[in-house]
Order: sequence, then structure tokens, then C-alpha cells
Amino acid sequence: MTIIAGVGDNKNIIKASQRVDFTVQLIDSPEEFIESITENRAHAYVRGSIGASQILAGLRSRYGEFYRASFIEINGHKFFLAPVGIDEGDNLEQKLRIIELGAQFLKKINIKPKIAVLSSGRAQDVGRSQKIDKSIAEGELLVEITSDKYPVKHHYILIEEAIQDNSNFILAPDGVTGNLIFRSLVLSGCGKSHGAVTLGMDVTFIDTSRSLTVEGYTRALKFAKYLKDMG
Repeated sequence: MTIIAGVGDNKNIIKASQRVDFTVQLIDSPEEFIESITENRAHAYVRGSIGASQILAGLRSRYGEFYRASFIEINGHKFFLAPVGIDEGDNLEQKLRIIELGAQFLKKINIKPKIAVLSSGRAQDVGRSQKIDKSIAEGELLVEITSDKYPVKHHYILIEEAIQDNSNFILAPDGVTGNLIFRSLVLSGCGKSHGAVTLGMDVTFIDTSRSLTVEGYTRALKFAKYLKDMG
């Protein structure tokens, strides 16, 4: 098993690579990292601390659209949070696609989907602003469209209830909000990150924050191996 990981300014990925019992090849060039994926040089790939923009642009030019779902653990409960890319989940069509891809991914790794949809307010907040009204209406529509396929519930702005309800896939109102939730839970709070899966790609590529600890990168490397072992 060989995993390729990217090295940028945060050198914690180097220490993490020394903590696992499989081969990790470290690359510090974004161009070489993209080439390694397109040329299938390894079993799985972890972005590590290389900057996101060039990597994601290169992969999207090759694989088309994909979305990132961060795998987070809080007090023993594990769930996927999407979208976490600031340019993802901007409209209803993208959110429907994320739900579909997320449910397919969970089934692939033998997990029954339990999906939570978040929006920008409580149900009784309708009328406070057009932005909040639009977000709540969109959340309700997402549930209406997808509930015949998957167990899905609109938790409005109450992410704490979504977690307490043991949801395993949480859909944020948009990518900026998802990114802020990730940073609040993982980089500032008690959440543990295992990296982010890339929904819509047929390659085992785990995206990671450039701000992770050694432990965070170690979990991401092990998660990449786990997914590859799962096939």
C-alpha cells in the first residue's frame, strides 16, 4: 500500500507519515501531485498541507465536478459534513447532487445514510429576512425531493440536534457555512478530523486542511488506507 501526500508550509504531515505502518510518499510540488493522481502512481492520495486552489483546479479539469465531505468525530460520534469547500453547494442543484453522492458513498462503505439538512434559521424564523426565508424554504424542498429515497430530516439551524440525532451526513446551507462549521468544530473545538472524501471522483483522494495537527494528518492517512482497503 502506497499513499502519496502533499507537503506545504505545515510540516506536521511529515511527522504523520512516520507514524503509520504503510508507505507514504511525500511530494511538495502541486503539479507533481496532480500528475501522480492522473497517472495512477499510488493506491490513494492525501492533499496534506499543499494549497488547495491549484490542486482542486487541476483535478476538476480532469475529473469534472466533485464535492468534499469532511469526516468528523465528536465524542465518539462520526459523521460527514458537506459542503466544506467555499465554492461548493451554492445552489439547489448542487445540494441535491451532494446528497445523492453522499448517500451513494455511505452505502458503498456499508453505512445506512441518515441525512440532516441545515438551513439559516428555526422554522419560526420565517419572515425575519429574505435570505433566511430562502434558506429555510430550500431546506424544506431538499427534504421533500429526497425523502422518498433516503432517511432525511430538516434540522433547520440546529446542528446540535442533528448530531444528537446520530445523523451521519450533515448538509450545511452552503460551502462557506460548512467550512466555518468545520473550523469551529475541528480547529477550535473538540472535533477530530479524518480528512474529507471527494464525492464524485473515482480516485481515493482525501482532502485536508493546511492547519491540521500531526494527529489530524495521521487520521487522514489511515482513513485513506481504510477506504482503499474497502475497495
